[in-house]
Amino acid sequence: MGIHSLFTIYYSRLLAATLLPLIGGCANVGYYWQSVSGQLEVWRRERPVAEVLADPAAAQALKDKLARVLEIRAFASRELGLPDNQSYRRYADLGRPFVVWNVFAAPEFSVEPLRWCLAFAGCVNYRGYFERAAAEQFAAELARQGHEVYIGGVPAYSTLGWFDDPVLSTFIHYLDVDIAQLVFHELAHQVAYAKDDTAFNESFAAVVEQEGVRRWVARAGDARQLEEFERNHRARTEFAQLVQKARGRLEALYRTRLAPEAMRERKSALLAALEAEYRELKAGWGGIDRYDRWFAQQPNNAQLASVGLYTQLAPAFEALLLRERGDLGRFYAAVKDLAALPADQRAARLAALSLAGDK
Repeated sequence: MGIHSLFTIYYSRLLAATLLPLIGGCANVGYYWQSVSGQLEVWRRERPVAEVLADPAAAQALKDKLARVLEIRAFASRELGLPDNQSYRRYADLGRPFVVWNVFAAPEFSVEPLRWCLAFAGCVNYRGYFERAAAEQFAAELARQGHEVYIGGVPAYSTLGWFDDPVLSTFIHYLDVDIAQLVFHELAHQVAYAKDDTAFNESFAAVVEQEGVRRWVARAGDARQLEEFERNHRARTEFAQLVQKARGRLEALYRTRLAPEAMRERKSALLAALEAEYRELKAGWGGIDRYDRWFAQQPNNAQLASVGLYTQLAPAFEALLLRERGDLGRFYAAVKDLAALPADQRAARLAALSLAGDK
């Protein structure tokens, strides 16, 4: 057993011993324990990328991808100013499609997601599980309580710099541009993090990933890949805007005094209209159909809320990046300043930035 493995086991036991006294209730004990044991399992499966590259038994396709990840990783620190540490320099084959499954939930007549508060990480609008069955069990309990639920598979996550995040088998098969997008996004979480503000954190990382990929593709000089990236970015932006509009319509509906049955009927009509608008919008995307599966799950409040968390503040961060003339160092410093503000002041600053960006 190597030093890294010994350290991992020791630290994880220390982490568990620290967390458990902070938790009130058996349900939370179980949740934290699955988090600790799940992280332990990821660490157990890790190998240095250099070791995999030198392994004659490793598939050449995997080696090619890992070599590309190292190039992306170097670009992230050299050109984007993202943390230069040991994250994404180790590889773990998990043997499953996702590393974590996130559970989102919202009341029947609200698009505001439920929140859960965790030691160290603060309050977030989802709960992540390392096993799909555990996520489904938790979602079923929330559904029994009358909430609408949505489970989303996650190919990677950030430990916010507490640990070195690895390259995972859950995303190594992605296209190079998608791997770059993911790596830039997760490293951005190590730059700035506002406690208890999921929308802030995810929207910031989303803007970093988009700007990072745009620069990475432009540097590679691949006109075709740049065009493909811009097409996908446009589709993603328009999809998010479409969902945000639908969410706004539902919010307005839920503020009315309609009786429950009338509310449900009107809600169903709005969700049907959302799907019809998507089909019309998709017709102009030149064959991009990546959101078909999202609609196939029959969108509900929780599903709409999950999209908003990742995109709703992106216009404010885009305006801030523009204000800083694309200087990522100054942009990161400004974002850190925002993250340090009280929540109400931070929201007011972001709202002003969004308005400025609309002009």
